[in-house]
Amino acid sequence: MALVKVRQFTLAGVPIPGLEFLVGGSENGDETVGLLGQNVLGFADVEYDLANGVIRLFDAKGCAGKSLAYWDTTRRYSDMAIVAPTPEAPHTRADVFVNGVKLRAMFDTGAGDSTLTVAGSRRAGIDLRGPKVVSGGLIGGIGRGQAQSWIVPVQSFKVGQEEIQHTRLRVADTRLFEDAEMLVGADFFLSHRVYVSKDQRKLYFTYNGGPVFNLEADPAAASSPVPAPSSAASAGQDAAPAPPPRDAESVARRAAAESARREFTQAIADFDRAHALAPDEPRYLYQRGMTRWQAGDTTKAKADFDGVLALRPDDTQSLMARARLALAEGPSPAASADIDRAAGLLDAGAQARLELADLYVRAEAYARAISQFDLWLKFHPADTRRAEALNGRCWARAVWGQELPLALADCNGALKLIHDNASILDSRGLVHLRRGDLDLAIADYDTALAWNPRIAWSLYGRGVAKTRKGLSADGARDIAAAVALDAKLPDKARRAGLEP
Repeated sequence: MALVKVRQFTLAGVPIPGLEFLVGGSENGDETVGLLGQNVLGFADVEYDLANGVIRLFDAKGCAGKSLAYWDTTRRYSDMAIVAPTPEAPHTRADVFVNGVKLRAMFDTGAGDSTLTVAGSRRAGIDLRGPKVVSGGLIGGIGRGQAQSWIVPVQSFKVGQEEIQHTRLRVADTRLFEDAEMLVGADFFLSHRVYVSKDQRKLYFTYNGGPVFNLEADPAAASSPVPAPSSAASAGQDAAPAPPPRDAESVARRAAAESARREFTQAIADFDRAHALAPDEPRYLYQRGMTRWQAGDTTKAKADFDGVLALRPDDTQSLMARARLALAEGPSPAASADIDRAAGLLDAGAQARLELADLYVRAEAYARAISQFDLWLKFHPADTRRAEALNGRCWARAVWGQELPLALADCNGALKLIHDNASILDSRGLVHLRRGDLDLAIADYDTALAWNPRIAWSLYGRGVAKTRKGLSADGARDIAAAVALDAKLPDKARRAGLEP
């Protein structure tokens, strides 16, 4: 990381001289070149109306003792005191209650999911080895590396006058800035309209509707709805609605917020409207296609990606999305053609090459996948996703059955960055299996499955290793459990030469 000062930064037509930026960490993707933090958002009062795709800055004067939830004509808003910000601790912080235990929370729209630290979860009485706890995969952030996470049930979450009962939260093995034990992220801001008053040291909010913490129990599976807030959390639901947006960009912003809240029917209708208002703008077709895909309508999603590519043949996002959609049914010439075309269009150091490498792995084009991992690792020497890339290259080599010493070095390098990670141990277990080191393979698979018992490849690989050791009955049980999780796995393993 490096700290730089720009001569002048202009936001909404307002010049801000001498603004400081951090340079480094992971790229953000999605055509963004940076993030705005509290050195901008903390200049004045700020309103987060993410449901309509808007953030507003206010110079509020003469408002002492008055409600600043100006959009709520019913006066059913919630409010809460916030900790006075300082130059050393500029973030919006306040106390919340998890299972009745008071925790210090930091409010951050830059975080996708609200997250508890491990220490905070322990204080709230949460057992990370409880029967209803599932793996949440790896999470990462700017300059923070990646950390293991879990999805856990909680009895209650209370913020201000609002209480949500019987929901789920993410817990991550990470530390937050300042004294925070919880991060309240964009999921909360998408389901609420929030105003932060600098002078009053208060946070006002009303509930928009829909789930607050919309988590996936399994990151690879479609998420199931979480319980909506209790009646105590309904403050603001009768507030006067904002006027409907009229231009295509405003409609699309609202649609994007609806899609993020998994309100797919409303989102698709709004993307329809945005596309009708601006039929030559391919971005709305792409966003509608991604929303339709999340909603399970893959046929119409593909039609949208086709529509984008008819308007803009060199759109790499749509090429990769269409390829990933096709690869759900297995490797195909059409998917390979889209991947190859995207590979030829991207800059050498593009962040998207990491996704491209994964697509080549899914297409079983392992040599090409490795070349993409090589490029990405070359141009991203300090990126927080290096462990992910090293693990991906290790896996590609392992499934390919080639360059196994290099594969082992990749997995070991990834484990130095992230300790005791199930996905990396799954990859290294396959390397050991390929090399004939059956006991080492079984040991890695045992550890991986202790962390996440639903890794089909670990079950299958351990079954193969046990069978080759003469433990036929144990091996058969593991393989049967793997097939129950992924019916296509035996065919994938056969193509890779990994039969028992």
